[in-house]
Amino acid sequence: MSFHHFSFHPQITEAIERCGFTTPTPIQLQAIAPILAGRDLLGLAQTGTGKTAAFMLPTIQHLLDAPGRHVKVLVLAPTRELAEQIHEFTSSVLAGTRLRSIALYGGVSKNVQIQKLRAGIEIIVACPGRLLDILNDRAVDLSRIETLILDEADHMFDKGFLPDIRRILKKVPEKRQSLVFSATMPEAISHLVENILRNPVKVEINHTRTVESIAHSVYGIEQGDKPELLIQLLRQPEVMTSTLVFTRTKHKAKSLANRLEKEGFRATSLQGNLSQNRRQQALDGFKSGTYNVLVATDIAARGIDVSGISHVVNFDIPDTAEAYIHRTGRTGRASMSGEAFTFATRDDSRILRDIERTLDGPMQRQAVKLPAAAQTAGSNRQTVSPPAPPAEMRAPAPSPRQRGRGGSSSAGVFGLRTRSRN
Repeated sequence: MSFHHFSFHPQITEAIERCGFTTPTPIQLQAIAPILAGRDLLGLAQTGTGKTAAFMLPTIQHLLDAPGRHVKVLVLAPTRELAEQIHEFTSSVLAGTRLRSIALYGGVSKNVQIQKLRAGIEIIVACPGRLLDILNDRAVDLSRIETLILDEADHMFDKGFLPDIRRILKKVPEKRQSLVFSATMPEAISHLVENILRNPVKVEINHTRTVESIAHSVYGIEQGDKPELLIQLLRQPEVMTSTLVFTRTKHKAKSLANRLEKEGFRATSLQGNLSQNRRQQALDGFKSGTYNVLVATDIAARGIDVSGISHVVNFDIPDTAEAYIHRTGRTGRASMSGEAFTFATRDDSRILRDIERTLDGPMQRQAVKLPAAAQTAGSNRQTVSPPAPPAEMRAPAPSPRQRGRGGSSSAGVFGLRTRSRN
């Protein structure tokens, strides 16, 4: 089925062609028709499935059918990066129309945002905190909202935005179309959905699994040896062409990017201590290829829309299986293959097993052998093996050919990897 099936306005059809879309993704195929029909919708799908187009294309169709110079659509997003991504896509679709979109988030001038709002805006894409600030200034009127969209609702719960969302809900009309998209559905989000949606259509696209195009490997490693292992991996530029590295803290993201720079890599960091301009520069540089390594905290897990990421590296293992899904969903997109590498210490056994249960299969175990000079001071081990997978998931022993060459650090790192079983 093509996008022509939905009988979009000619200007939307032109935008679809400009974006290079050919056939709808599963979430678009199932969500667009009910949204066009005015139904409330709950969409459960992981990142990288085309959710933004799934909700924005039919929403813009409604606006073109009934134009009016006031705020009609409100999209709430948990991070600046995601808000900007949605706004950029929306603006590209609106090109050639009289409709306007704005992204509202902290870190930039609120006064400039208020001036743009007063000039006339139909679509607001906002982070809850900045939107509440502007509402408190009485600089925006949400009383004529026709469509309310919550994107990455579970992440907004993780970031503690639910009280803010409830305050915002009091400012929008009860009679409206509401759309909620989430990768997971924790209990708190379920309660919120019950209050927001009325007789919704539910669309669920394999929302707890990583895509089949991603191969998953885990490396047993001491904490202090992680930088050296990462450097060994990145010394294969023909393999790791565009790499997103996740760390647990802002300080570690910055210091690790600095070390990689000193080692000669084109690396930068994306973390909360940066100004919005510097964060945008890092993202733009990663998209354009100025940098081929981006070291980031989880702030980037939901807001990066960069095609062609070859590898995601969990320098620090995430706290939940859901976070792992979101991180690794940055690769293996648009029919391309990708690889996810996870550095695991002995303390990571529990979360590693949780992740593998979510994957429905074990990751490929990769033993690590570093040069003696690079090993952690005082360490008397030669190799550290990752924790074993749960017994019910253990794969058959690989054949000699599957084991790879072994011996050298290169073979140990880049030996054959298996894909998770979906």
